[in-house]
Amino acid sequence: MTNGRPTTPRIPAPRHPFFDHPGPLAFAHRGGTAAGLENTHAAFERAVGLGYRYLETDVHTTADGALVAFHDATLDRTTDASGPIARLSWNEVRRARVAGREPVPLFADLLRAFPAQRWNVDLKTGSALVPLLELLDREDAWERVCVGSFSQARVDRARALAGPRLLTSLGTSGALALRLRAYRLPWRLPPGAGCAQVPERHGRVRVVDRAFVRAAHARGLQVHVWTVNDRARAEALLDLGVDGIMTDRLEMLRDLLAERGAWPQE
Repeated sequence: MTNGRPTTPRIPAPRHPFFDHPGPLAFAHRGGTAAGLENTHAAFERAVGLGYRYLETDVHTTADGALVAFHDATLDRTTDASGPIARLSWNEVRRARVAGREPVPLFADLLRAFPAQRWNVDLKTGSALVPLLELLDREDAWERVCVGSFSQARVDRARALAGPRLLTSLGTSGALALRLRAYRLPWRLPPGAGCAQVPERHGRVRVVDRAFVRAAHARGLQVHVWTVNDRARAEALLDLGVDGIMTDRLEMLRDLLAERGAWPQE
C-alpha cells in the first residue's frame, strides 16, 4: 500500500547483478537533457553528481567502427555538424559539438569514466552489436550493462553471441507478446530477457497497467518505463509497482523517490 493505494507485489528481480538495488531503479535518460547536452560526458557527470547510479544511452558505429554514445542516426539535430554517423569517420564525428559545446563521446570512455554506474544501452544499429559485446568482454563489464533494442532480432542475436552473462530487455515483439499475455492470450514470449522496457502508452494503446506489471513479475521480468517526465505519471507508475523509470527530468525523479525512501540509488 502506497499513499493509500494498493500496489502490485514486486517479484524478486532476476539474479543478474545489474538489478542490485532493492527499490525502483532511476535511469538518467541520455544523461538528462539539461542545456541540451544529452549523451555527453558532461550530462552523465551531472547525473552521477545528483546520485544516479543507472544511466541510459544509445550507441552507433562510425564508418571506421568506433562505438559512439549518440541517439540519432545523424549529427544534425543535436550538434553543430551534419551527416549520418555510419558514413563518417571517428575523426569527423569527434570534431562535432553537442549544443555547440560538448564532444560526442566514445562509449568505452564513458564506461571507464563512471566505473560505479550501471548502463542501459540501446543498440540503434546492427553494426553496433559486435563492437559493444567486444567492449564488454575487454572491460569485463557484463554485470554493469543491460542491452535493449526495438529490434527483437537484435537482442536475440546479442544473447546468442554473449550467452547468459549478458542481460537484455525484451525487444518490441517480446513486449507485445507480454502485453497479450496480460490480456490472458496464449502468446509465446521470447526467452532469455530480464526486463521489459516500454513506454506507458503506444499511440492510443495503453502498454503499462496493473495487468502488464503482474504478467511481467509472474515471469520474473522487471518493468522499466520510458520516458517519464511528468511527476504525476511517475508517481502513478510507481504505485502500479513498476521496477524502474527513465527520465530526462533528473531532479524530479530524484525528489519523488527520496520522498518514498528510495533514494539514494547507491
